[in-house]
Amino acid sequence: MPNFLKQTFASLIGSLLGLTIFCGIGTTGLLLLLFAAASSKQVGPEVKDKSVVVFDLAMNITDAEPSSSQMFQEALSGTSQDKMSLRSVLDAIEKARNDKRIVGIYLDATRVSQSTGVAGFATLKEIRQALEEFRATGKKVIAYGMEWGEREYYLSSVADTIVVNPLGAMEINGFSSQPMFLSGALQKYGVGVQVIRVGKFKGAVEPFLLNKLSDENRQQTQALLNDVWGEWRSTVGKSRKITAQQLQTVADSKAFLEPAEAKTQGLVDKVAYYDQVATDLRKLTDTTKEDKTFKQISISDYAEVADKSTERESKNKIAVVYAEGEIVDGTGEDGQVGGDRFAKIFNKIREDKTIKAVVLRVNSPGGSATAAEVMQREIQLTREKVPVVVSMGDVAASGGYWIATDSNRIFAEPNTITGSIGVFGLLLNFQKLANDNGITWDAVKTGKYADNQTVSRPKSPEEIALYQRNVNRIYSLFLNKVAQGRKLPQDKVAEIAQGRVWSGTAAKDIGLVDEIGGLDAAIEHAAGLANLGGNWKLQEYPKGSSFGERFFGRTVEEAQTALGINKVTKQQNHPLSTEFLKLQKEISVLQNLNDPLDIYARLPFNLKVE
Repeated sequence: MPNFLKQTFASLIGSLLGLTIFCGIGTTGLLLLLFAAASSKQVGPEVKDKSVVVFDLAMNITDAEPSSSQMFQEALSGTSQDKMSLRSVLDAIEKARNDKRIVGIYLDATRVSQSTGVAGFATLKEIRQALEEFRATGKKVIAYGMEWGEREYYLSSVADTIVVNPLGAMEINGFSSQPMFLSGALQKYGVGVQVIRVGKFKGAVEPFLLNKLSDENRQQTQALLNDVWGEWRSTVGKSRKITAQQLQTVADSKAFLEPAEAKTQGLVDKVAYYDQVATDLRKLTDTTKEDKTFKQISISDYAEVADKSTERESKNKIAVVYAEGEIVDGTGEDGQVGGDRFAKIFNKIREDKTIKAVVLRVNSPGGSATAAEVMQREIQLTREKVPVVVSMGDVAASGGYWIATDSNRIFAEPNTITGSIGVFGLLLNFQKLANDNGITWDAVKTGKYADNQTVSRPKSPEEIALYQRNVNRIYSLFLNKVAQGRKLPQDKVAEIAQGRVWSGTAAKDIGLVDEIGGLDAAIEHAAGLANLGGNWKLQEYPKGSSFGERFFGRTVEEAQTALGINKVTKQQNHPLSTEFLKLQKEISVLQNLNDPLDIYARLPFNLKVE
């Protein structure tokens, strides 16, 4: 028997050792390959003379560069998407403007119907302005697509020539917003909801209480859509030499325009197939008959081309901090703004003597009031040492506006969504759901409010009063911050707050925003405040992790996802899938509500302009 146990134990050890060696060899081999690839001589993408930069409008454009963990995970799982940061896109267009080898930009709108990540109008505004500057040099911009919507057409309308496929269509019918209401489902399944809020426009809680928009929420949403739609008509109309009223008539006449109608209305210049567009591009690029297609390079590849004329070498740095996503308590994850994580970033910036100014780029609907306050305090301390300028992206509202209040200057685009200065608390309980399924609770406690955090019952009137006092206190703090930071009278702030959302244009009129402009304008202003002239370079935060951190610092769950064990399939752009994704987003918002006080400064849930 002892020999049997010894042999069994030895066999087990041998098997484990062999498995370890096998895995080690496999891992070592993978590491060697990756290190070899990383250390091999980098040869930049080739740019032929008289080339066209191809800009796929289905590209997912974010504020910050995709994190290394996201890229690594997507690469291994096979679910990667074409992604670029706004900064990379703008730099690539500027580089192309000055590059004698580049003769034009081709805006490819053939895949927009398959896109899962569409930039907002404020982001598109900045890219559009860069394309206008490119075109002003005499270089060509050509746009071609099948199914044009307002977003891609807003960008493409700057082109010299717009071409639609003969079987294509154009959807120029105005904007809408269709919030999803969950109150009926919550009641049906026995989930109780109690809400504490301040501000008559705080529509963030309405999906849990009502089955349609309140009059106040409908009023603010209509005003916001009118502003964004008005800017769209003005901008597009100027490029296409069409009046705003003509565009309104088009929007009111038909849901879709056929290609011939679009040409008659002056929205497109040609109705043609791709091969005909390619022929024109071959002529533009002087492509020989031997080449299969016109001389081209994708904008993502072109962004990797070194350009010494635009590279800055300076000891002076302007830090650009990207606060993109839901504001959550703690460190947060990719795609979130973790209060503690961003507080550390600003703390580190203050310790860096080479950083002379900071630009805070905000693209967030808000979230945890506690996290917003943690960040805002660090921003305030940073401003005592160096200028801090805020650049608002597609949305900078509620908690996103909270963190912007104590800055030297706030920039926004006309179609930025901002404001929403209000506070609410959301208290869920599952008493009826549990009771209906035979589950009950009982409690033993040593204090009247010892179990006030429970989800087993609704809150008592006394508990609701306590929460309301806390919400009122946080709201008053929010108003004071806005009044002090924006140098506005308290009564004026109280009037324009109330949880109401505003467009960038309206926000400037009422004093919540200082200047209309994009990220580049904010950076230039920060350089001016720091008296840097042209002697500066950018340093972006959050920084990407190192290869070692990316490879060895992964959790088991991340590794499983990266290897495709928990692979998520890509949703198609089907109406049912679209509505399901909306529901997923609403639920994900609930999952992100992690404030320790259960108090939130957030935009109306997933307000989306469609």
